[in-house]
Amino acid sequence: MFAGFYSKFGSAEEVLQVEEIAIPQLTKGQVLIRLFKSGVNPSDYKMRRGSRPLVASFQVPGSDGAGIIEEVGEGVSKDRIGQRVWVFNAAYHRQYGTSAQFTLVEDWMAQELPDNLSYAQGACLGIPVMTAYRCLFSDGPIHGKTIYIVGGAGVVAHYAIQLAKWGGAKVITSVSSEEKAIIAKAAGADEIINYRQNNVVDQIMQITNQLGVDRIIEVDFGANMQTCHQILKVGGISVMYAYVNQPDLPLPIMNLMTKNITLKFTLVYSISSQEREEVFQGIRLWLSQTNPIFNIAQQFPLSDIVLAHELVETGKKIGHVLLDITH
Repeated sequence: MFAGFYSKFGSAEEVLQVEEIAIPQLTKGQVLIRLFKSGVNPSDYKMRRGSRPLVASFQVPGSDGAGIIEEVGEGVSKDRIGQRVWVFNAAYHRQYGTSAQFTLVEDWMAQELPDNLSYAQGACLGIPVMTAYRCLFSDGPIHGKTIYIVGGAGVVAHYAIQLAKWGGAKVITSVSSEEKAIIAKAAGADEIINYRQNNVVDQIMQITNQLGVDRIIEVDFGANMQTCHQILKVGGISVMYAYVNQPDLPLPIMNLMTKNITLKFTLVYSISSQEREEVFQGIRLWLSQTNPIFNIAQQFPLSDIVLAHELVETGKKIGHVLLDITH
C-alpha cells in the first residue's frame, strides 16, 4: 500500500515521505480498513514534531479517516466486511494512522458511517466532533443553559456550536473577522463577538444581563485564563480541549474559588470506554436528527501530505484539511 510516514521528528518537508509499504497484518479483535479520505488534525503535526515518542521504526500519521472494512480479525463479525465506517485515534500510540491506503484499528475504533454522509464528511467526524460533544455534555444536559464557545469558526468550536444548539443551549461565540462571523452564524450561534473590536467580558455580561454564562468551551486556556472567572456564573465550568502555548500561571485562585468554578481538561484520546460509548451514542443521535455542516477548507492527494501538514500548521485555514487517498 502507499502511505505517508516519517521515521524521525522534524518539519513536514524534512521528514514526511510517501512510499509503498506492506499492508499491516490483522490480529484478534481488529479490522483492516481501506481508506478513501483522511483528516489532518493539529495533533498530527504535533506528533510529527515530537510530542509523543515513536512507537516503531516509522509512523504513519493521521487519527481520523473514512473508508470500508476490508478484512476482520478473529472475534469480529464477518458481517462488518464491506461496512462504511469512520475512524478515530488510529495513530494514538499506534503505528498505522490514516495517511495511507489502509489502516489497522481495533473493532470499536471503526464506527458505522451513515449512508447519507460522504467519506469526506466521515473523515471529519473523529477527534473534532468527539471533542466538541465531550466538552459540552460530559457534565450533563445543557438545555436552557448559556454557553460561551471560544473561536467559533475553529473546527472543534464549529461543531460545538451546532451540538450546543441541538442540545437546547443559547450560544455566545467569539471570532476575529467578519468572514469567521458568517461561518459561526451559519452554525447557529445566537450572539457573535469580534474580540478584535470589542471587550469580550463587557459584551458577554451585557448579553447575559450581568448574569454570566454557565459553561465555557475553551481552545486556549493560557491566553484566556483571566477571563473565565469574570464571565462564568457561580458554579460555572470551563472545559479546555487545547492550548496554543503552555500557559504561564499563577491562576486567579481566589476569584475562581469564590465562585466555585470548575476548570476541566479533556482529551478524547484517553477517555474511558464507557465515556467513549456515551460520545458515540450522542453523535449517532445528532447525525440522525440534524443536517450537520462540515466545513472543508482543502483536500490534497496523499502525495501532497507535506502541503496538507504545512497548511494545518499555519493555523490560517478555516475548516478541515483532508487527504484524498483515492489518488
